Amino acid sequence: MSETPLTDRIVAIRAHEPERIAQVLADRPRGALPDGDGRLMIIACDHPARGALAAGADPMAMASREQLLARCVTALSRPGVNGFLGTADLIEDLALLGALDGKLVYGSMNRGGLAGAAFEMDDRFTGYDAAGVADAGLDGGKMLLRINYSDPATADTLAACAAAVDALAERGVMAMVEPFISRWESGRVVNDLSSDAVMTSMAIASGLGRTSAYTWLKLPAVDDMERVMEASTLPALILGGAVSADADAARESWARALALPTVKGLVIGRSLLFPPDDDVAAAVDNTVGLLS
Repeated sequence: MSETPLTDRIVAIRAHEPERIAQVLADRPRGALPDGDGRLMIIACDHPARGALAAGADPMAMASREQLLARCVTALSRPGVNGFLGTADLIEDLALLGALDGKLVYGSMNRGGLAGAAFEMDDRFTGYDAAGVADAGLDGGKMLLRINYSDPATADTLAACAAAVDALAERGVMAMVEPFISRWESGRVVNDLSSDAVMTSMAIASGLGRTSAYTWLKLPAVDDMERVMEASTLPALILGGAVSADADAARESWARALALPTVKGLVIGRSLLFPPDDDVAAAVDNTVGLLS
């Protein structure tokens, strides 16, 4: 007999017992930061809420919620994985499946800058707010901060991110800020991954809000990371970015970054959920091996 699809189990609860969602989140065993020099391994999946469904060469790779959940469940089940980053819908789905038990969980906050939209730089907070992060028992909130010097919408995004940093700090939970210097290029938003641009974005993100006590940075692995990481004393997590055809090269760049004292772990999404060989478990295990 075939196993009941994950989505069928979730839809039945959502349709008839929606109150169970808050109860499951409240009752789930919580995760904890590793002691000492231990590094974090966080699985990320918040792109769909921004209308960004592509992974690798497939523009609709993340369109099937059944397949996406199955990949997330597999990734979260692997030894050494500490947590998950996502929007409320995915966090609630995975909590109902028990996949977030014992994990750190971070809620994605601003998803209003839809991929490919004329208003993409107006990255409004359409996901979690700080109250929602705390009420759901999450460990922090993540925000994307793309800084485009030629687009006035950046000012509103900066102000909203600063307010979110303050609101999360008031509740004693992490504000995970993912900054980029960005520009419009042929109608698309392109992030500048030069060392100097990343350092500039770090300086701006580090100064947001009335306290940085609970702020962490989420950063790309770029050239000259030793110099780049001198731009801030805030703890940093390295992001995975788009799926690379050369998985070994991507892991090598993450390993170099992890050797630096400010870097406290990895937050990887598409690169592990949709690896070139489609073996999610092996991709996660190989990456977890970098943390030791």
